Amino acid sequence: MFLHSYSTSTLSLSSSVAFLSSSSPTMQKGIFVSVPVLVLSVSFAAAVIFLLSSSCSCPSSVSSPNDVGVSVSDVRLEERISPTREDIEWVRDLIRSNGLRMQKNELRKGINPRTRDQQLADLIQYKGISHYEGEEEANNHTALPCPGELLVEQHHSNYGEPWAGGRDVFEFLAQSSNLKPNSRVLEIGCGTLRVGLHFIRYLNPTHFHCLEKDELSLMAALRYELPSQGLLRKRPLILRGDDMEFSKFGLDTAYDLIYASAVFLHMPDKLVWTGLERLVEKLKPYDGRIFVSHNVKFCSRLGGDECAKKLASLGLEYLGKQTHDSLLFNHYEIWFGFRRVKP
Repeated sequence: MFLHSYSTSTLSLSSSVAFLSSSSPTMQKGIFVSVPVLVLSVSFAAAVIFLLSSSCSCPSSVSSPNDVGVSVSDVRLEERISPTREDIEWVRDLIRSNGLRMQKNELRKGINPRTRDQQLADLIQYKGISHYEGEEEANNHTALPCPGELLVEQHHSNYGEPWAGGRDVFEFLAQSSNLKPNSRVLEIGCGTLRVGLHFIRYLNPTHFHCLEKDELSLMAALRYELPSQGLLRKRPLILRGDDMEFSKFGLDTAYDLIYASAVFLHMPDKLVWTGLERLVEKLKPYDGRIFVSHNVKFCSRLGGDECAKKLASLGLEYLGKQTHDSLLFNHYEIWFGFRRVKP
């Protein structure tokens, strides 16, 4: 656009010069004739210069919307994952300043206290908690009908520790693998998304994948947790399977983090090794990480030397054992780290 405008303007300026040079001798002799012509030519040249300067696509000091988007993205790449000591002191001060105290660790019951079992009985008896009149009217207002057992969050009690521990696992794994929002993560056995919810919320859309075999866990994840947490827009890829087959997630997908929380404990050693062999090709070389929780008996049962040889044959290096504490309750977990050492 700039070149086109420049070429056209140059042509007009050349025509103006040609016009002046072609003036008759009679016009050139009398100054009263040449002044109007000169004024006209100068005015025309000034107009051309103005057009040239206005069509220039020179850099501006004002940031464009795209520049703003880049800066926002860069900020998010540095987003803090775990609370700082200052964060913890801030909430402690807020608790104290509001005079909040726990007497024998018991909270006062609400206006209409209901246990999960009582809530479920209400949902079944009243077919939901509806204020619509008439059965036909009451059944037509729910886009994603959810089983009552999920609505009262019975699945939050399916673990050997509080549901809140999922946040602890996320923080440890994300920091240990230097995770960023544009990283890609695969969880083997994500269950009801106790941990996965935090990854899905943090990562860019479609960047969280999971292989889960249990139907009830998948129901809780897809029919309750994702919708209720407002995370449908993140489009995580959660697939059912127990065969350690990962090609269904895309042949060219490369992960920054692959983890299994208390999953390999319940699998035959042979299947674990088959899975590791397939996972190596899916893990980014050197910087990518595999984390396995609780123990690595699939490895220790072979013996130290044999395990090291088998890992080396797969292109994996054992990085050691790490632990992390919980923020909210007295608990810690053990994790074993691996990385891919072949390109």
